[in-house]
Amino acid sequence: MSRKRLLSITASLLAGVLIAASACGGTTRGDDEGDGPTGTGGTANPDAEYRTGLSFAMLPKQVNNPYFEASSTGAETVAAELGGEYEFTGPSDASASSQVSYIDTLSQQATDVILLSANDPNALCSSLDQARSGGSVVVTFDSDVDPACRDLFVSQVDSAEVGLALLEMTAEQIDGTGEIAVLSATANATNQNAWIDVMRAELESNPSYADMELVEVVYGDDEDEKSFSETQGLLQAHPDLRAIVSPTTVGIAAAARYLSGSEYQGQVALTGLGTPNQMREFVKDGTVTEFALWDPTALGELAAYTGAAAASGIITGAEGEVFTAGDLGEYTVGADGVVTLGPPTRFNAENIDDFDF
Repeated sequence: MSRKRLLSITASLLAGVLIAASACGGTTRGDDEGDGPTGTGGTANPDAEYRTGLSFAMLPKQVNNPYFEASSTGAETVAAELGGEYEFTGPSDASASSQVSYIDTLSQQATDVILLSANDPNALCSSLDQARSGGSVVVTFDSDVDPACRDLFVSQVDSAEVGLALLEMTAEQIDGTGEIAVLSATANATNQNAWIDVMRAELESNPSYADMELVEVVYGDDEDEKSFSETQGLLQAHPDLRAIVSPTTVGIAAAARYLSGSEYQGQVALTGLGTPNQMREFVKDGTVTEFALWDPTALGELAAYTGAAAASGIITGAEGEVFTAGDLGEYTVGADGVVTLGPPTRFNAENIDDFDF
């Protein structure tokens, strides 16, 4: 399959209307919690039905973030369709320490399914272990923890494909020549770090990028003002900078806002990961040529379905297990309990008005 094909998401995924899986009763998790391949316990039964009345809670890296609000909309829809309860809760700052108290509270409440986008791969493990020992299914999405600390991980896309897409878009916009910099989220964010590692490896090994140089990686901590300030700092520190890559929705929007009102508009390229609604004005005013993302609403839907499937005994998290996530279709659990949503799409002036999220 061509890389271009991998980077083209189907319209049905972006526009899919959730159709709930039929649900009536179902089995509860057994007394052997923690004995399954990734800690969900029990034995998988692909013919089982989704349980009704499950309690779901989504804990994002931070609240008041359009990306996670869209994910929450998807997860809440699934919870409602399955006759369950739903809560969206979390810190206003993207730090691991801030997430711990929320995990502890959800554990005390015996929440059936915890959907977590982690701010650190290891710092949350103790609290997550406690939640799982109490019967909660822990599904990470967007940003993972150590696989031993959760049941399953719903990945947006294959990490390699994101890194390749980011670098391809950058190279296309600067003709494959010049200095580039990265404006990331937090220094410990597993997803951004994985994508940046792919970019570094490609820059070092792929002759197509021999004339490009990554001069600095900075962190805006998924805070608008800090990301705005870091953008300004990059441009001051690197007068020959040709492009900024921001693989975070908060960062790319803040960077676009800075560039759009500066002398660098149209001179320094900006690409990365953002939502069409937040980036539309910057595409139309010429600040941004092209960026990419998957549908965060569909990501939330898949995370909720994955958690419900585990809590219902449909899957345990073992590699090769298959389940149906409503209208999103059929998914297979990969190695280390990873379920992958699918490839991202690129947004530009030609297609951005076709999307609304």
